[in-house]
Amino acid sequence: MAAEIGHFALLLALIISIIQVIVPLAGTEKKIVGLTTFARPAARGQFLFIIIAFSSLMYSYVVSDFSVANVAYNSHTLKPLIYKITGVWGNHEGSMLLWVAILSLFGLGVSELGKGLPPFLRARVLAIQGLIGGLFLAFIIFTSNPFERLDPAPTEGQGLNPILQDPGLAFHPPLLYLGYVGFSIVFSFAVAALIEGRVDAAWGRWIRPWTLSAWCALTAGIALGSWWAYYELGWGGWWFWDPVENASFIPWLVGTALLHSAIVVEKRNALKTWTILLAILAFSMSLLGTFLVRSGVLTSVHTFASDPERGVFILCLLVFLIGGSLILYAIRSPKLKGGGLFAPISRESALVLNNLLLTTSAAVVLLGTLYPLILDAFGGGKVSVGAPFFNATFIPLMIPAMLAAVIGAKLTWKRSDLGSVLIRLKFAFLSTIFVIIASAWITGSLDDILAACGFGISAWLIIGSITELAEKISLFRVPFSITLRRATGLPRSVWGMAIAHSALGIMVAGITASSAWKVEKIQMMSPGDTISIAGYNVNFEGTRQIRGPNYKAERGTFKVYQLGRHIATLSPEKREYPAERGQTTEASIKTMFTGDLYIVLGERGSASSKFSTNWSTRIYFNPLVVWIWGGAILMALGGLISLTDRRYRIGAPTAARPFKDAPKGG
Repeated sequence: MAAEIGHFALLLALIISIIQVIVPLAGTEKKIVGLTTFARPAARGQFLFIIIAFSSLMYSYVVSDFSVANVAYNSHTLKPLIYKITGVWGNHEGSMLLWVAILSLFGLGVSELGKGLPPFLRARVLAIQGLIGGLFLAFIIFTSNPFERLDPAPTEGQGLNPILQDPGLAFHPPLLYLGYVGFSIVFSFAVAALIEGRVDAAWGRWIRPWTLSAWCALTAGIALGSWWAYYELGWGGWWFWDPVENASFIPWLVGTALLHSAIVVEKRNALKTWTILLAILAFSMSLLGTFLVRSGVLTSVHTFASDPERGVFILCLLVFLIGGSLILYAIRSPKLKGGGLFAPISRESALVLNNLLLTTSAAVVLLGTLYPLILDAFGGGKVSVGAPFFNATFIPLMIPAMLAAVIGAKLTWKRSDLGSVLIRLKFAFLSTIFVIIASAWITGSLDDILAACGFGISAWLIIGSITELAEKISLFRVPFSITLRRATGLPRSVWGMAIAHSALGIMVAGITASSAWKVEKIQMMSPGDTISIAGYNVNFEGTRQIRGPNYKAERGTFKVYQLGRHIATLSPEKREYPAERGQTTEASIKTMFTGDLYIVLGERGSASSKFSTNWSTRIYFNPLVVWIWGGAILMALGGLISLTDRRYRIGAPTAARPFKDAPKGG
């Protein structure tokens, strides 16, 4: 019965989404305010029925209703409850249901929190959001129905992919989708503004909280996904430039550019058409990522579907939404009035440089991701574009972006003096030089000069951000009571920016150390063997068999000593899942401030005897690797602190009149 309720709720949500599109747009076109009011209850109704459908599917998983095909193919009675729940979005159909649920959540957010928006603009935004929701609901109902029945129903399910049976999967997809899909509301604001012909400081302020919300969620989602791949896949790395990893990273890059560009629109009423384009591109790249994951054109542990029918359907959605919005942009953007002028040396120019570097970086990653697919489609054969290409092209673009981030924060609006800014940054500059020299001296090799420069950039970001804050609160220049009063009086967005930029510096330090100074040892070990690595002695004491709730495993025991003192016992596993007929490698990690000691249990030495005590082992020391995820989470936290700024919770500035005769309040 739950499946029928869920399916019927999806059909009702589709009908409501059609109403949400047609009636409000007709009201704005005919200037009938009464019709525009349909947008808010329609957004509420769409959210309500999608949540009913999502809850129905989750209930089917919890009670193991194997008459529902989606449950039978992705669950099993032996699975722990948490994995039954996460299994809801661990497959194509369920993940798309989560997608539209989050899409409707953002529509509901504008409906309930956007009371200060002009009625006609809000109606258009909700109508565009309803259009996106309706298209994806149609995709689910006609090609990816999660409520299809099996007759007769099997007595047992096939289980979930073993590598997805992990607590990280309880949070990674929802966070990632909050970011991915969150850009849809900014897209709706952009299209609504093009239809209405109004982009001004008020519009810039309206989109910033939504952009920041999506950016924070996407930042946390990517970081959590990287962490999951690090500890679950047993390969000792944290980023592989996998095409599906890139599919989430590209919208993040464009979204970061959009976040900075929207500041210029709000503060200086400039870069309007560029910001509109970024808003369209950010969601377009999210849609492209959806196509790559679900069309079957890529093979990855992250992909869900390989049905050509689904791929064609999503491709049509892609062409309609992206193509339609870009055509509208080409027609309407020339009619938008330009904003304030600014000098080449100004904060506006620094943000323009930031935007150019970020979007170029996104284009490079996009090219490296799509080039093998395009070449193969035109009969050019199969090629692989991996880390060497991305490192050689992406990193040189990011270095000037990070250097400019600190300088740009000190420049004034409209016109600034670069010389005085550099003088004020002398402490940060001297600290950067010191860190570079110290790093090169510690390693004792000029071959590590790139690593030393990486640490220098890290110091530049961290100390430069602290210097900016210290200046604003007059640290050490006035009595402490005045400093404290100024610190508490600073806008939260200033604190958020400083934290986010410093967090980026922490990430750079982690990336640099774990890439340049990683130590890896691969060997066969028998009980009693000891391996020395990075100042640690690792003693292998053997393995034993254990049983989990839905798996059996061989668990190794490794004692770790430093200077003769026992500091940890690590227990990597080789797991076998009988129901899914799959295996996983569970790494065991000792996380320290200075780095991770990472041990993976490989294959038994003698394939002919299950009683062999000789095992293949991989032991890594990844210096400062935890700084990568700590920095990413701190960066997202900085965004959340900015989001609490009171300026995002009070009325927006008075909006300018559109170029065409819109009614008062519209």
